[in-house]
Amino acid sequence: MRMRQVTAIGALVLTSSAALAGLVTITPVSVTLNPDASGSALGSMSAARFSKNDVEYIGCGVRRIESGGGTIVFGFCQASTTAGVVGFCNTENPALIASIGDQDDYSFITFSWDTSGVCRSIGNSTQSFYIPVPK
Repeated sequence: MRMRQVTAIGALVLTSSAALAGLVTITPVSVTLNPDASGSALGSMSAARFSKNDVEYIGCGVRRIESGGGTIVFGFCQASTTAGVVGFCNTENPALIASIGDQDDYSFITFSWDTSGVCRSIGNSTQSFYIPVPK
């Protein structure tokens, strides 16, 4: 009787740990370059970070620079695909800069830019299925 309980508990532990993994979405970085120099990029930070190459990345950042006339604040986003196709934009728009602050380690990021390289949209989604499966 005791052996059956141990076996049942062992089977439950094995099956429940697999069930706890949940849905995982691997979204590699994609960059679209339009003929007029505008474009867009998207991808998950975890897919880029744990890719098998050393050229794929995606992310955004904010810089604050003190100058004689006050503080200059700007944001930027950048991405590179496995093929080395690069997208980049920058912005001084406070709403888009705030969006950058909403990103997390495992965010799915999307951004677009106009013909001058100015960011027109910055979005992110931070959900459990973007977190990589522990090895």
